[in-house]
Amino acid sequence: MPALIATDVDGTLLDDSEEITPRTRAAVTAAVESGTRFVLATGRPPRWVQPVVDALGFAPIAVCANGAVLYDPATDRIVSARTLSSEQLRRLAEIATRVIPGAGLAVERVGESAHDAATPQFVSSPGYEHAWLNPDNTEVSLEDLLSAPAIKLLIRKAGARSGEMVDALAGYVGDLGDLTYSTDNGLVEVVPRGISKATGIEEVARPLGIRPEEVVTFGDMPNDVPMLQWAGLGVAMGNAHPEALAAADEVTTTNADDGVARVLERWWS
Repeated sequence: MPALIATDVDGTLLDDSEEITPRTRAAVTAAVESGTRFVLATGRPPRWVQPVVDALGFAPIAVCANGAVLYDPATDRIVSARTLSSEQLRRLAEIATRVIPGAGLAVERVGESAHDAATPQFVSSPGYEHAWLNPDNTEVSLEDLLSAPAIKLLIRKAGARSGEMVDALAGYVGDLGDLTYSTDNGLVEVVPRGISKATGIEEVARPLGIRPEEVVTFGDMPNDVPMLQWAGLGVAMGNAHPEALAAADEVTTTNADDGVARVLERWWS
């Protein structure tokens, strides 16, 4: 029986209507009631976690921003945050705009809570085109964008493929940060070097004495690969990206067919 379950959110825990089905909610609830720890591991920033908490009916610890932030939604508190420095951001911005002409840039910042009004959290340079609906945007000059540390840098080019963008950037970024993506819709995310969903989950598990082999993880995209490889049991969704499928120990059904629940019901039915 797993001591800890960690799951991606979009394309994994949520179905195609961005909801948690009754079957999946019941399986997760049964696991938690048995004493197993449950962790959300997402590319989402902390401010986008609350709808998932509401759907679950309880507030698990959330590994956010692909591992850069550990967030406690029960208290609306940022437990820890790893950031790219202003100098790293400036160097990454120069590389991104040179290697991918026409790319737009944005950053995610974080305050003391998910809803810290004193800290504009999503900040973009002029002309940045969002990959999805984002009502939180604050547009600033490129100089201001790069003037403060950020938990991640977003590189966006509409019409491009994220995987191809990563391939183009990989030879230039070096130790400035790690490249990943959670959609293939022309969006690359850069997080601090060595940071991933796996490091975020380990930050939760280690103080509890939980070893990787006691953990099961679920995911569907390249940003899930580190945690699928780190866990004792890494499960890719049936709808997963080929990189996630290759990294997983097994493949379940899709997010629209209760893939997470079907695995958890081995222990909790």
